[in-house]
Amino acid sequence: MIYTSLFVVSFMVATIIPFGSEVFFASLLSLNKYNHFLLLLAASTGNILGSLFNWICGYYVNYFINKSWFPIKKNMITRATEIFHKYGKWSLLLSWVPFIGDPITFVAGTLRYPMIPFLIFVSIGKVGRYLVIYFSILWAIDIF
Repeated sequence: MIYTSLFVVSFMVATIIPFGSEVFFASLLSLNKYNHFLLLLAASTGNILGSLFNWICGYYVNYFINKSWFPIKKNMITRATEIFHKYGKWSLLLSWVPFIGDPITFVAGTLRYPMIPFLIFVSIGKVGRYLVIYFSILWAIDIF
């Protein structure tokens, strides 16, 4: 059940819903009660699929961008589009960064960036972030 909870939290944080999966992930790691690999897998998979959800939304519903009720604001999309045009596929490595990561994954969908390369670059960024947290927590546990 805890792995499912971490998956859901990680999925939500990768979408437009503001949430913090890093603290939850780090807390579960520091308890040392759960399989570390499964925690890393649940967090990474949920986060990657959340970004894929953003890509799908961008790919299929880009006509909603100008609607007042749409959760991603035009200025966020404009900034993300500038970043994507400037750095191309490499900007997807920043998909984990708060406030710009979600719009970048959305913009990749609106620009019809291919799904497989999208998943590769997003996975590198997302898993990399959780690996940094993972090794930081293990290091901190060893020290204290």
